[in-house]
Amino acid sequence: MKSTLPSLTGFRFGSASSWFEIYAAFSTFMMLLRTAINDLLPENVRTFIMAKLEAFFSRIQPSNMVSLTINKSWEDMYGYNNELYKAAYSYLPVRVTGTYKSLKVGKVDDQKDLVFAVDGKEEVVDEFEGVKFKWMLDDGSGEENKDSNKREFKLSFDEKHREIVVKKYIPYLLETYEKKQKELKTLHLNFWESPYWTQSDFTHPATFDSLGLDPELKKSIIDDLERFLKRKEMYKKVGKPWKRGYLLYGPPGTGKSSLIAAMAKYLKFDVYNLDLNSVFSNSDLMLSMRSTSRRSIIVLEDIDCNKEVTSRPNESKDPNEDDAQVVDAKGDDPKVEKFTLSGLLNCVDGLWSSHGEERITIFTTNHVENIDPALLRPGRMDMHINLSFLKPKAFRVLASNYLNIQDHHPLFQQIEDLLDKTDFTPAEVAEQLIRNEDPDIALEQLLKFLTEKSQAKKDN
Repeated sequence: MKSTLPSLTGFRFGSASSWFEIYAAFSTFMMLLRTAINDLLPENVRTFIMAKLEAFFSRIQPSNMVSLTINKSWEDMYGYNNELYKAAYSYLPVRVTGTYKSLKVGKVDDQKDLVFAVDGKEEVVDEFEGVKFKWMLDDGSGEENKDSNKREFKLSFDEKHREIVVKKYIPYLLETYEKKQKELKTLHLNFWESPYWTQSDFTHPATFDSLGLDPELKKSIIDDLERFLKRKEMYKKVGKPWKRGYLLYGPPGTGKSSLIAAMAKYLKFDVYNLDLNSVFSNSDLMLSMRSTSRRSIIVLEDIDCNKEVTSRPNESKDPNEDDAQVVDAKGDDPKVEKFTLSGLLNCVDGLWSSHGEERITIFTTNHVENIDPALLRPGRMDMHINLSFLKPKAFRVLASNYLNIQDHHPLFQQIEDLLDKTDFTPAEVAEQLIRNEDPDIALEQLLKFLTEKSQAKKDN
């Protein structure tokens, strides 16, 4: 039987007539197909077929679309993790949680909120600076031998936006990921037990909001920390290690440990607590310092309790004599290396201090006058913070934190007059405030306590 459909044999595709005949034949076919679908198939089946057809044609990229492949592992032979893959995996669910139809959800240890992740069943569209980007996750689910390390993202975009992708979009993804990881980071407290650090979770509750600290002093500390974080390139430009030193001094109970905790939580830095009395030699000290991580706070508490860092009278001594060879009063063997002040200075401000970056060193003491002046100069202790006795402005912070008094109370003036005249530590006042939840009773008891202590100090 002879076909009635027009033959394509001999068509010249450059002619207008041949193109018209093809178009007419295709249009007729599509009309018949649509009529058949509408008349013969149930509505739910029609919807399913049309959705599949739309999905099929939407995946055919125009010639001006390009794509980037982001593998989970970079260079399979070495197994390096690809930070960009982890950034995309973390970033995309946050952008599309409200509209995305297929997400994985879970609860991770040490995290309060639910976490979401893409699962590769649906294309994700993101918009950045008015430009749309398409993401697709290939999780290897179609492979017979599934390998989680073979997972990859495909990022598709118009090639004219290539520069935006490389210079803005990808850096934005990485920056967003780093900020999120910083927020979720579990802080650790480390103690030196030669020859290694022991670690535990850092759960100290203190924050800058809870500190009974003068508001102006608190602001100056936070501003200094912020400047430090933002000036990496400046430190590099001037040829200095990216580090900073703080000296916290004042009588016991003025909040030195709480301030350290607040600084660590504000920066999201791990804490390394180093007791100099547990350091046996300069080599041991160097090992402990080199074993700390970047983005950390190294704390040397009560340094005035170590004889090597206390201020000493000028003694006649051979300038060529090595500190490590000096025999102390106990008659130690001069051939045995010991921990010395010069070793400490090298660790905080010498060549030894350049082994890492983005570190903060904090020294604490109750008696700053006893510290060797060599330790106090800038570069070793850059910012000196005097944590003195409690004053009226700092008292208002404690009253707000402990008793939820936001404005004023009739007893404030009497209490503040006593704080101006007599020295009381924040710890003493906080102990009185925590004894009663009723603000009136708590302040009455505090006033009584301050009055009796003030009178006792006068009598003595």
